[in-house]
Amino acid sequence: MIPESFIQELLNRVDIVDVIDRSVPLKKAGANYSACCPFHNEKSPSFTVSPTKQFYHCFGCGAHGSAIGFVMEYQGLSFVEAINELAKQVGMIVPQETRERDTDAPQKKAVPGMVEAMQQAVLYYRGELKKSQRAIEYLKGRGLSGQIAARFQMGYAPSGWQNLQEVFSDYQDDVLKSIGLVIENEQGRRYDRFRDRVMFPIHDQKGQVIGFGGRVLGTEGNDDGPKYLNSPETPLFQKGQELYGLFLARRAIRDAGRVLVVEGYMDVVALAQYGIEYAVAALGTATTPVHITKLMRQTDEIVFCFDGDAAGRKAAWRAAMNALPALTDGLRLSFLFLPAEHDPDSYVREYGKEAFEAAMQTALPLSQYLIQHLSEDNGLQSQEDKVRFLNEAEPILAQIQAPRLALLLRKRVAELAGLSDEEMRSMIRLPEVQRPRRSQPRQTRSTLSLQRRFVLMVLMQPALVSPDDLAWVLHESEEDALVKHALEAAVAYPSAKPAGLLLQLQNRVDARLMRELEREIHLLDEQVDYSLEFEGARKQLRDMYAERQGKTLLARMQEKKISDMTEQEKALLKAMVGATKNRS
Repeated sequence: MIPESFIQELLNRVDIVDVIDRSVPLKKAGANYSACCPFHNEKSPSFTVSPTKQFYHCFGCGAHGSAIGFVMEYQGLSFVEAINELAKQVGMIVPQETRERDTDAPQKKAVPGMVEAMQQAVLYYRGELKKSQRAIEYLKGRGLSGQIAARFQMGYAPSGWQNLQEVFSDYQDDVLKSIGLVIENEQGRRYDRFRDRVMFPIHDQKGQVIGFGGRVLGTEGNDDGPKYLNSPETPLFQKGQELYGLFLARRAIRDAGRVLVVEGYMDVVALAQYGIEYAVAALGTATTPVHITKLMRQTDEIVFCFDGDAAGRKAAWRAAMNALPALTDGLRLSFLFLPAEHDPDSYVREYGKEAFEAAMQTALPLSQYLIQHLSEDNGLQSQEDKVRFLNEAEPILAQIQAPRLALLLRKRVAELAGLSDEEMRSMIRLPEVQRPRRSQPRQTRSTLSLQRRFVLMVLMQPALVSPDDLAWVLHESEEDALVKHALEAAVAYPSAKPAGLLLQLQNRVDARLMRELEREIHLLDEQVDYSLEFEGARKQLRDMYAERQGKTLLARMQEKKISDMTEQEKALLKAMVGATKNRS
């Protein structure tokens, strides 16, 4: 975990206006700035940025957040990646001991020069493509234009063993081996990894080239290896975490509201040539939960597209199984199977964009696909058939943690097996799925408004809060928790901006309350001094909590016999009864 103090310091140091303006040009609009929202299509600006609150909000689609949230959503980065990106922009160093560790990543760390070496290789391969008529004719034969090749920075690695000596003055540099551009044999002799191949640069989410995919020009592999060859695992590139084409597809994914996951580089490029620019591809491996998580930051609809042959169906099932741990109830995941004689590349070239997108509408939802796969070779006629069906369904159901999807799938499996819910639970052991949380009953609107208004003032001017304020807050409802956590955040970070304090509350407060709070704070006038109103609201809240606490204590004491009470309790009871009579 990155220390909260560092995150608050970072949010105080960065200016959200500068962060967003680099990607989305902003215009001054009174005290704030505005633009057309980058997260949905709109003709008139409804996206506003507050420099005082360090917060953005779209009144059209509801997108909102801090500078960290914007970098995560716009660039598709994880929280830790966004922190590192912003820290780099303002010259801060993320504490080394708190960096996120990935046990699956290579232990060797990136060293200076790796990214620069990759970029040199890109320029070389692109230059060689322009010289190679054979490679150009191959791409034209696949229906690709020069414009689309340039957009994806495609290139060509010529035949020959040590062509990269022309590019790098020190061909023995360890960097070249570390990033997989050269191979060293047992005798210590070096040679180029990629030879006589069309080259597809692989970009990370910042647009930096971190690896390559190379395809032979013919239909089969050549003497130098298989048809497709990827860069090896390196400090820059882990194929189980990257998706080809994602950097270029981000805007199109948001515009379309979905992402199409295909199997090969050429599929991605060919689909883009025909106007389907929201496609990405796994890099020679099955789709992983990390892939799913990355895509979920871009959209809530993922369509997998596979060939209809046996290999395609096998790959589809692997993708479905790998996706299970990352599923959420808000994610729509479906599977499109093309005719056995087609892949996405050939299908879109033969039938065009409209036909391909029409086919996508027939994609099987994940739940339907799972049930269909489990029952396609099982007639469910005999008791033995049903036992086999349950045995195969059990490990699948056990991995799904999305509450609603898990519940509905369990019901469907029970129905097909001819079991009641009770019988289903007794026959197969499954982890308890957390049911959607029920909201606690709301208090009266006046009380809710008082608590919510007080919290908004705390967020706007946290320096008004005293550590003594933590002593009088009760914790009996969601609104009480909101007040308590807001006061704790303000005491800890009295100079924080509203966006920083909201980040503190994010994992501590009910999600519905957070959404409402974020909408309300964006409407507040940042020029107002809230100190006088704050004092009045604080006194009202203290009185309200004291009265509630007194009534609770009185009720408990009234259950006791007078003879069992202590002298202090008797005195307190007498005072309370007297105060109650006076008020009445």
